[in-house]
Amino acid sequence: MELNERKLNILKAIVKDYIETAEAVGSRTISKKHDLGVSAATIRNEMADLEELGYLIQPHTSAGRVPSEKGYKLYVDLLMGKSELTAQEKLLIEQSIDNNVNHINDLIHETSKLLSQLTNYTTVAVTKNMVKQSVIKHIQLVSMSDNNILLIVVTDKGDIKNANLSTNVYLDQSKLNLISDNLTNKLLGKSITDLDDRLIAFIKYEISEYSMLIDELIDALNFNMTEDDARVSLSGATNIFSYPEFNDILKAKSFLNMLEKKETIASMIKTEGIKKENLNIIIGSDNICEIAQDCSIITATYNIDKELVGKISFIGPTRMDYSKIYSIINYMSLLLNKK
Repeated sequence: MELNERKLNILKAIVKDYIETAEAVGSRTISKKHDLGVSAATIRNEMADLEELGYLIQPHTSAGRVPSEKGYKLYVDLLMGKSELTAQEKLLIEQSIDNNVNHINDLIHETSKLLSQLTNYTTVAVTKNMVKQSVIKHIQLVSMSDNNILLIVVTDKGDIKNANLSTNVYLDQSKLNLISDNLTNKLLGKSITDLDDRLIAFIKYEISEYSMLIDELIDALNFNMTEDDARVSLSGATNIFSYPEFNDILKAKSFLNMLEKKETIASMIKTEGIKKENLNIIIGSDNICEIAQDCSIITATYNIDKELVGKISFIGPTRMDYSKIYSIINYMSLLLNKK
């Protein structure tokens, strides 16, 4: 049994209707609402085939069907298009970006808050810690043992970043002091994002004898966004109560408890899902957290001048409006690329 165009069109219609109504969709409803050019009886037969293939579920003895997790995944991967945003939605997003364009961290978090209000989903914003925007004031290398060196970076904001480096050769403290002074002179007043390939190559040339330290040093300075080095904000945590899937108070409470755990949210957002442009879409049981296995998470990654500035994630039931989120994220990306 193959998935022909008619089956795909019927599946798409069922997914869209179920997202809108949260009620099982019958063949007569599809026949009336969507001009598919076939009778209700033909649609009913195709729905039975889609159920047999695992794309639909019949939750009760009624004729209505709902999409399965497999059905949602096919819809997102192959069938989903963009929704048209209203003029008001576009205006609000534009205003949020314009009001915060000079403060990227605030832009991501404030826009995430707005998007939660527009979509009625929970949103999570993650941006680099402000230490990433600081500039280097002093670098000190300290000998800890024969093969271990402690790197200490002090920024103009008084932040301190430290990391352990390893080396194959012994460097006494006097040599480390010379290297520290050289690095401080070369990097003083520069932000982490200023460390491009040309500057790194120049520093390696200047201290060629100890250049093996530089790669580890750069890695330590240019640390990845983790739950410890990131600003995380949550908006619309109680929005989940407006969805019938979470009418069960124990289920809703478990969801809220999950949102309180920063490390859990960070891990969930990192989970591999369906990739679509700058989106990562995690559906149902692909979520690593058991409580979230009735949910979908859509995460958008935003870059300006190829520099990662942050992520916004939408969390809602698997019956979430994927097309609407897709359109909002694309519109926001379009605006940011113009800045």
